[in-house]
Amino acid sequence: MTTPSEGAFTALRTQLQQAAATFADGPEALEGILLGIVDDVDRAVREPLEIFPVCHHSPASAIAMARRLRDKQPKVVYLELCEDLAPLLTELRNCELPVAVQAFASEIDGFPAEWAPLSVVAPITEASAEYQAIAYALETPGVELVLVDRSCDHVFQWDTREPRPAEPADPDAPAAQEETALHGDAVGVEIGDLRPRFAELEEHLLRHGRVRHWSEWWHQYVELPLGDGDHDTYRQVMLLIGSLFRRLAPGDPERVRVDEDRERHMWTRMREHLAATGTDPADCLYVCGAFHAASRVEEFGVGGTTTFEISPPTATKWQYGLIPSSNAAIEAQFGLAAGSVSIAASVWAKNLKRTGVRPYRLAGQAGAKKRAKPGKAVTPAGPAPAGPPPDRLSGFLRRLPVLDPLDEAELLGWSVEIVRAARRNGYLASTADAIAVFETSILLAGMRDRAKPTPYDFQDAAVTCIEKDTVPGRRDVGRLVEIMMGGDRIGRVGYDALPPLARDVYDRLAPLEVNPQQRGVRRALLDIAARPELEQCSDVLWMLRYLMPQGAARPIMGERRLGERSIQESWDLALGTHQRALIELGYEGVSIEQVLEQRLRRTAYGPRATAATVLAAVEDATLYLGSRRLADELGTRALEVLAAERSVDGAPEVLARVRRLLAYYRTSEPVLPAWIESFVKTGYAHYCTLLPTACTDEEASVRQVAAMLGFLFSMESLALSLGCDRTQLELALAQSHPREPSKVALLWAAQLQLGRLSRAELRARCDELLDNPLVVPAYPRYLSGFVHALEPVPGLADFVVEAVSNAFGRLPDPVLLPWLPTLISTLRSGGAELAPLLIREAGRVFPGRLAALDAWVPPWRAEAAAPVRPVRRAGGGGVALLAAHPATCDAVATLLGCDGAWEAAAPRGAELLDRHPDTALALEALLTAR
Repeated sequence: MTTPSEGAFTALRTQLQQAAATFADGPEALEGILLGIVDDVDRAVREPLEIFPVCHHSPASAIAMARRLRDKQPKVVYLELCEDLAPLLTELRNCELPVAVQAFASEIDGFPAEWAPLSVVAPITEASAEYQAIAYALETPGVELVLVDRSCDHVFQWDTREPRPAEPADPDAPAAQEETALHGDAVGVEIGDLRPRFAELEEHLLRHGRVRHWSEWWHQYVELPLGDGDHDTYRQVMLLIGSLFRRLAPGDPERVRVDEDRERHMWTRMREHLAATGTDPADCLYVCGAFHAASRVEEFGVGGTTTFEISPPTATKWQYGLIPSSNAAIEAQFGLAAGSVSIAASVWAKNLKRTGVRPYRLAGQAGAKKRAKPGKAVTPAGPAPAGPPPDRLSGFLRRLPVLDPLDEAELLGWSVEIVRAARRNGYLASTADAIAVFETSILLAGMRDRAKPTPYDFQDAAVTCIEKDTVPGRRDVGRLVEIMMGGDRIGRVGYDALPPLARDVYDRLAPLEVNPQQRGVRRALLDIAARPELEQCSDVLWMLRYLMPQGAARPIMGERRLGERSIQESWDLALGTHQRALIELGYEGVSIEQVLEQRLRRTAYGPRATAATVLAAVEDATLYLGSRRLADELGTRALEVLAAERSVDGAPEVLARVRRLLAYYRTSEPVLPAWIESFVKTGYAHYCTLLPTACTDEEASVRQVAAMLGFLFSMESLALSLGCDRTQLELALAQSHPREPSKVALLWAAQLQLGRLSRAELRARCDELLDNPLVVPAYPRYLSGFVHALEPVPGLADFVVEAVSNAFGRLPDPVLLPWLPTLISTLRSGGAELAPLLIREAGRVFPGRLAALDAWVPPWRAEAAAPVRPVRRAGGGGVALLAAHPATCDAVATLLGCDGAWEAAAPRGAELLDRHPDTALALEALLTAR
């Protein structure tokens, strides 16, 4: 075997040794790095199994890959991609690139619960070397594609991050664009993550290269020089870059361990496959990132000395599928400059046209500009040339950079097009701006030692000359340049590649005659009265609205409530834009009904379930699924949760939902379900028990206490019919001793409802509060309690209007004005049902015209000022009237429990009137009116 010193790179080693001795204080450190890089390159090119180093989304890598595949025609292609993603690659034929291969797990076993759900994506674009390898292997008969990288399960097994709770979203953070959010929070894996991990090195390269970011440096100094290079030059330069970045990477032991474990895993899988199939390594091609191609692990090569022990996967159940991707999503996930993937796609198209290379494409690939030609049978590769590969690095490193001549026609076309796009987006651009962009692009390129402006130079010039200091529309000029250079191409997963759930959704929405896969917002009109078959489409849309992100299915007209169905609906649909969310629903079940049922059960039986959330699940099960079985099961669960609760935080929501469910069942069912009867009975006893504590607990708000009393009073008749005892409520109120003014007012209203307090007594207490100067500052808090009391005692609306009116008339401004915002916020937050009661009662009491206001006297004042009328004795008008109407008097006597016949000397009705003078006056007024 040839030693490194005898190889093809002997001359290069000698030159590097001399350079190290000349430019370094001591040749040891620098010489070790430089010679180590050459050794890495020499080792990789000598490997019998050909290593093909690539960089992700690099047009130069894609061109070199297409050339090499046609020249070598390998029988086996080993690809650096998660090995468990292999079955999905054939579905790429049914997709429009870019798309991402995804592994998803919602129920995890073996990982911290805070990490769920787990998601891994591997985006694939047409201008990438991995797509060329995949298309070649799938379209060429007799070729086997083997994925050799760690599985998606091992991606998280080797993740050393500490379990941590999810951070709350920043409310001030700008909303993510739809294109950049296509991957969600998935972990991205890609072939060839080639970027310096040494921050000082990257800063040095950017500064001396006179570029802004890494994508521009790579485009200028690697993409363009390698675009026309031969195979040996390409391989050796990529290996050189990978070795350089690897040797100058900071010594993070954990990251180094993960990188080396991946390399050990890949070489172990390749040797296992070679041993099992007996394939000649010369007929194989190993496609991996340049960073991993320059590996120094002991398992490197087909003759590696050891075998890596691969740990078994966890018990996590993974689901696999394809999701749409976009250039912007790839750039955002992998830290690339905005527009770099779009520019790479345009460079790829130019390279194909310039070089005449025929790329590989999957047959029937959606969105492909050319139809892929059928692959030919594999022919054995020719004999490899004897001896080591020739040294191409020395010539490449000594060669001066070739300055491309200025293409004035291309630059002029760019300048005219960007001005046209800017004017369409609201900029006041003109022909003068096009000329300025043209000249500024040439100036910037000259300042950066380039004869031909790159797309990045042109972008800087356009921003400088057109955008100035304002952005009139939604897009800035930088974004317009990205769109002009190729746009943010967004992929789409075809119907045949979708999971069963997504296909079922599209099939069930077919009667709408709207293409649900088309991106953007589409309006769908449902005239259910004229076409009853559209009711099934309505059911699907309401379930999608519940399950998918906001905006995927948005109702414009129509609503769905318990016991109500719309006869006409209008929807804005954006299912094509949110296709990833629909696909991920397919990982949870085979139909949306199954997924919805699973989520409702997960909510009801989750560790944070409350009675309110479980009742919400009951309502949703009835509303969207119409499942009495599921509703009864979840209702029984709500009963269990309510009995175990020790707080009243969810009382307002519990009250609202129980009222709606009771109203629904009373109108749609012959009898109430057993669970809701038990819920009312248990809730009555439960809230009676918690009421004394809640009245004194500072954590319990007045709205929550009002909701408890609302439950007790509104459900009282049903609870008593089921066997509850009203004594529980009376004892609970007797044991309640609140100190907070609003709760005190709430307790007074409850006593009024039970008959323990009259309105006259309640009015007298309020007057005492207003007469006490020490209590006046706290009086608005009593009023807040009375406002909340409308929940349990809606008949108190007239008294609340009276109390608020007296407050406005008697409270001083320093007390009244600060209270008004509190009153408004109370009605807004918890008074959606209370405000109509007050408004209706105020409209009844107050005069309808402004002119009548001056002479208007409040009815409560008129009642207080009215003289007390004496009771008329026997022989008076009332007795005469009663004598004239004996049937009425008999009815009143029977009602009051007095039996007997009329007597001439002392009529029975007269005796009753003496005992009850108020009744006599009321009867007299009634009969007089008649």
